[in-house]
Amino acid sequence: MKPFFAYLRVMMNLANKLNDPLFETLRQLADQNELEAYVIGGYVRDLLLERPSKDIDVVVVGDGIRLAEALKETWGKRAHLSVFKNYGTAQVKRGNIEVEFVGARKESYTEDSRNPTVCAGTLQDDQLRRDFTVNALALSLNGNTFGDLLDPFNGLRDLQLKVLRTPCDPDVTFSDDPLRMMRAIRFAAQLGFFIEDKTFNGIIHNAERIRIVSHERILTELNKIMMSPRPSMGIRLLDDAGLLNLILPELTALKGIESIDGIGHKDNLAHSLKVLDNVLDALAESKTDKDSLYLRWAALLHDIGKARVKRFDEKGKWTFHNHDFVGMKMLTPLFRRLGLPMGAELRYVKKLVGMHMRPITLSQEDISDSALRRLLFDAGDDLEDLLTLCEADITSKNADKVRRYLDNYKIVRSRLVDLEARDRVRNFQPPVSGGEIMEMFSLPPCQTVGTLKDAVKDAILDGVIPNEREAALQFVKDKWEEMKSTTIKKEE
Repeated sequence: MKPFFAYLRVMMNLANKLNDPLFETLRQLADQNELEAYVIGGYVRDLLLERPSKDIDVVVVGDGIRLAEALKETWGKRAHLSVFKNYGTAQVKRGNIEVEFVGARKESYTEDSRNPTVCAGTLQDDQLRRDFTVNALALSLNGNTFGDLLDPFNGLRDLQLKVLRTPCDPDVTFSDDPLRMMRAIRFAAQLGFFIEDKTFNGIIHNAERIRIVSHERILTELNKIMMSPRPSMGIRLLDDAGLLNLILPELTALKGIESIDGIGHKDNLAHSLKVLDNVLDALAESKTDKDSLYLRWAALLHDIGKARVKRFDEKGKWTFHNHDFVGMKMLTPLFRRLGLPMGAELRYVKKLVGMHMRPITLSQEDISDSALRRLLFDAGDDLEDLLTLCEADITSKNADKVRRYLDNYKIVRSRLVDLEARDRVRNFQPPVSGGEIMEMFSLPPCQTVGTLKDAVKDAILDGVIPNEREAALQFVKDKWEEMKSTTIKKEE
């Protein structure tokens, strides 16, 4: 942790940090229009944390829209101005630069809405309405005070201590706008901050208020938590605050250890979070730059079926038979409820959840080429992500057991590479099409055509014939003759 006095030195030199030409332009425009203006919130926080930030919020004591219009005029035709008079806000965009303007204001809320009633206020009124002290920091954009930091709630000190605390009573902050509860947990997960006890208790007291927040807003924060450096931390905080059961009851159903006759099973929520951590460690080790959001969701949700199928059998063991299949079926209503995408993203997560037990089973057995070909075919382009998830799913505390499983996976991976190079079955289409089958045997579109196509596919996956056109054509002809012969015998 940097000494606090280092932050004081930074504070004295913030004018030098506002070195983007945009801020000099805003200074000139604010002074010309005799407007008191400040850059505020996340941009200032990230400036002090030396993190990149694209969100530039400017608060104006007076008419924020007028300063936005002045910037639009200065930037000319390349800029786009959006004005929201009902809220006293405006937005100016040029290229990838986006600046939000708002007049300093006070807010008041009704119990059933997070949309405030707004009236003009001072800068400190505006800072007081902010969610956290570290987001209430403001830098002057005027004349001789350019770059001066205004920090009435000790946000700088909280930033140095990595503490999230509300500027006013947390019960008021979270009751007024319950989305701030999600934001607190998201910032904790993103920045590695600690939520101060009184503030966290305010979240617990107001958890039920999350019901008035739209699914879209909740999902935005959830996805940001999922893309944080350690999303498991955010999920634990959601659970501790009483929010997780209101948002993702499928996960809280996994929590805890049930014991019968002194025999217990693992805590499946804790296990799911460990798997999520393991996936992130694997991605970091591979240094991949792919968008991993839905692989993270698959890791978090891979065992959600366990709560529904959990049984204590006659042998005195806990079982979770078909939890992969049941979990896959649970995903469609879950995605719909949260507002997650219902297209390719859902299909991807369903595939990984539904298949996550297959490689594990294969790694424990003498593996046939046929089983591996079918895994290649069914997983397709998602095979690597599936194997990453399955390796992450090994969370035993027995180091020898973990090493044995991982060694078996190395064998599975090696054989998959060899089979793919030899047989080319990943995402393959049978070398003989349905149209060709209809033409060869003068068949209309019918079940027989599908049966012949499936027979070719199965023959290739089972290694009966190679994945080659001539072999497939001969197989179809032989299969057709066999089907005709069987039909004639049945008729006789």
